[in-house]
Amino acid sequence: MYDLFLTVVTTVSDFMWGPWTMVFIAFVSVFLTVRARFFQVTRFGYILRNTFGTMFSRRGDTDPERMTPFQATTTSLAGTVGMGNMAGVATALSIGGPGAIFWMWVLAFFGMITKAVEVTIAVHYREVDEHGHIHGGPMYYIRKALGWKSLAVLFSVGVTINCFFSSSLLQAHTVGRAFNASYGLNPYLITGAMAIVTAMVTIGGVRRIGRFCEALVPFMTVSYLIGGSIILINNISEVPAAIGEIFRYALAPAPALGGFAGAAVMSAIQMGMARGMLSNEAGLGTAPMVHANAETPHPFRQGLWGAAEVFVDTTVVCTITAFVILSSGVLANGNTGIEMLLDAFATFYSPELASGFISIAILTFCLSTQIGFFVYFETAIVSLFGETFFRYAKWIYFLPGVVFAGITNVDQLWALANISVAASALPNLVALLVLSGVFMALMKDYVSG
Repeated sequence: MYDLFLTVVTTVSDFMWGPWTMVFIAFVSVFLTVRARFFQVTRFGYILRNTFGTMFSRRGDTDPERMTPFQATTTSLAGTVGMGNMAGVATALSIGGPGAIFWMWVLAFFGMITKAVEVTIAVHYREVDEHGHIHGGPMYYIRKALGWKSLAVLFSVGVTINCFFSSSLLQAHTVGRAFNASYGLNPYLITGAMAIVTAMVTIGGVRRIGRFCEALVPFMTVSYLIGGSIILINNISEVPAAIGEIFRYALAPAPALGGFAGAAVMSAIQMGMARGMLSNEAGLGTAPMVHANAETPHPFRQGLWGAAEVFVDTTVVCTITAFVILSSGVLANGNTGIEMLLDAFATFYSPELASGFISIAILTFCLSTQIGFFVYFETAIVSLFGETFFRYAKWIYFLPGVVFAGITNVDQLWALANISVAASALPNLVALLVLSGVFMALMKDYVSG
């Protein structure tokens, strides 16, 4: 029964991520880029100055129901910089070959403006209820600006599924598997501890989530980048060859090598775009739900943070993971997922140090992702059923990772994550096309102000 379920899920995933989906994603991203006159290229310095360049500036206390712009960004990054940057990139390489990284880069380049658009529009159309709670995201601007209730519901359902499988289940399962492989620890113990910590943070509301992510995300990201960069420096002579493979096999089949079975061009495109969107969430519609909680002077100002997120997540963090794997030659080992990344780190560090470093990185990345995704889960459930229902339903979020902790073969459930990504991304991208004029007006108002 489980095998039949996986077969059906894989078939649906392949259909939803067929050529028509990738063409549509590409069209929307290119359309928005052209309409914004390649803003992410011509004003790249402007984006960095108005985001990371302001994060140490003094600021007063924010509304207790809102996050600071940086807290919103780190919370969103907590949902993006996680398993997708590590196990997700490794899986993309093992299935799509080196060429998958090229398509991940392409999606990130165009995705910077896509994410800026969705964040800007989400802040512009956000709502405040009678209790002072802020609600925003695609389901709100689809319903409020366009009046398409059915599309808003489809988006919310896709996000809910994504939260259960991409975050609650797969994030926790990856940590449990890593600690079991490295230290022989019971995966139920690890995933149970993660569920408790996640609950303790998330039940405190968006401000507690924001403070937690503001403290953890920069530290964990920099630590991982330093650890990976040391390997790259050691393998610097292999980096040009790795870059060559990425471009060579972007439009040509990757040949079999050792345990690597080879990859067709379509697999490279499919895995690069699917994993890229799952990682940086550009166009997925999830990040706007967090950014809508930010206390910001202008919607487009927060949109700039969205563009900066994509750059950090994919162009920096995912690229480090890809280069570490390719320059280490472990793609030929035949492993996949987190085991492949462990192989790569073990080529430079001792097996004990590699296991310890990756285990801690996985724990912090996946824990922060699980916490960040709770905001998405809350927004989707409240949109579908209301706040009263959410008070009781919120506890379900913490269960999947613990329930599935002892099942070893869940890698194929990535297909469910792909389905949920498409189910939420497609309605959101349609809305972004229709509302692109609103974004342009907001962008011109801020830039010229």
